[in-house]
Amino acid sequence: MASFPRLMILALVALSIVYASLWFYARAVRREKLEAEWQMQPKAGAKEAFVKERLDAYEPVLKRRLIWAVYVIPTALIALLIYLTNDA
Repeated sequence: MASFPRLMILALVALSIVYASLWFYARAVRREKLEAEWQMQPKAGAKEAFVKERLDAYEPVLKRRLIWAVYVIPTALIALLIYLTNDA
């Protein structure tokens, strides 16, 4: 029974690394798109202010999606797999 908590701790560490990597990657891609958008149609004001404002608005959506995609869904699938395996 000691293997299950160890599995969950290792999974949490691994998923946290995946979460952080995806968060940095998604922000970098979004920043590039916003900078390209600003280049196509220069807005009034500085480019950095435009990008920062849009990134700040995007961040809550990104966090919510990543939490579901990285923590909730894989954990639910692992729990379902363990349940179905032990049920038989």
